Amino acid sequence: MSIPNDRKPLTKLAQAGRRPEWTGMPGQPGAIVSPPVWRASTILYDDVAHLRKAAGSSTHERLFYGRKGTPTAWSLADALTEMEPGAEGTMLYPSGVAAIACALMAVLKPGDRLLMVDSAYDPTRNFCEQMLRPQGIETIYYDPTDVVALDAHLASGPIRAIFLESPGSLTFEVQDIPAITRWAKANGIVTLLDNTWATPLYFPAMAHGVDISLLACTKYIVGHSDVMMGSATANAEWFGKLRQTAYLFGQMVSPDDAWLAARGLRTLGVRLKQHQDSAVAIAHWLKAQPDVARVLHPALPDCPGHALWQRDFSGSTGLFSFILKGGDEKARAALIDGLAHFGIGYSWGGFESLALPVDPARYRSATSWAAERPAVRLHIGLEDPADLIADLDAGLARFRAIRDAG
Repeated sequence: MSIPNDRKPLTKLAQAGRRPEWTGMPGQPGAIVSPPVWRASTILYDDVAHLRKAAGSSTHERLFYGRKGTPTAWSLADALTEMEPGAEGTMLYPSGVAAIACALMAVLKPGDRLLMVDSAYDPTRNFCEQMLRPQGIETIYYDPTDVVALDAHLASGPIRAIFLESPGSLTFEVQDIPAITRWAKANGIVTLLDNTWATPLYFPAMAHGVDISLLACTKYIVGHSDVMMGSATANAEWFGKLRQTAYLFGQMVSPDDAWLAARGLRTLGVRLKQHQDSAVAIAHWLKAQPDVARVLHPALPDCPGHALWQRDFSGSTGLFSFILKGGDEKARAALIDGLAHFGIGYSWGGFESLALPVDPARYRSATSWAAERPAVRLHIGLEDPADLIADLDAGLARFRAIRDAG
């Protein structure tokens, strides 16, 4: 039975990556719905001739050696590629940071200059400063909301690549990605996007002109806070180089982790809808609270880039921040420490809600942030939003009591 090419995204989530050669046994009728876990290190050959033939041809998506993967990982990569119309292929990595690092290494060489969005994920900045800079690769940070200012960076020399993250990790500025990719293509610049917040379901990056789309699959793709994984999906121009770099760095994922991530992918649509609905309701509630100065959620009209989010994205997810009105570290900690339904921890994208104190001023180079304003980042999980609102209400009362007493 042939599968139509015009499937909707939710149908792709259910069907992608289920090739018959990966879900059935040769010579046997039928197929398994979920690709099985293929564990392997050594692959055996019938004779030396077959071994040499295998070594002398492409080993992509073909059993060769365990480090090159098995059908369990290939099926997940295939599914992620299908979620990005216009993509050539996807490589998998043991974390989101590994995906970002290897993608940058695939694009850059000593002497190159990289434009990095100023609202980027902190480990991305660390990689630029601690790994790229010592290799003679210059990183220049730019304002995420100012497309016009990009031209000024060309005056001092060519730019090899521009890195985007939209919305930003802590402050949630939405970038004009179509305008930036048009500018980049006109100037021969490679575009890379950290698309973890929206996923390809809510923002198909390739369709908006991005060359390489990156995901911390640890978050929404896996969805259950039990696997570390990253992915890089590229167009035809860059997939070959991406794959070669991943192989040279020995990047791979375990088949068990790939199987869990593939299982998470199947329910991405229903989970993201719940994350979105609950987060929007809670963001609106927070916006009405007298102890909250501002809520940074792209779905709210006063969030930077809201009009761009409306134009380019088909939904929002569960991660956003809010800024408290006054107070200090002690008052903010009292709010977070007493929460009953929010965990305190890094990461996000799982079924559980999380609260984290954030200080964006520490991670800015090209733009400023008011350091004296305490902020909290929330990930809204799959709990009942009424319980989460009641929990936050009690937390704001604790915050207010300490702030006002001081």
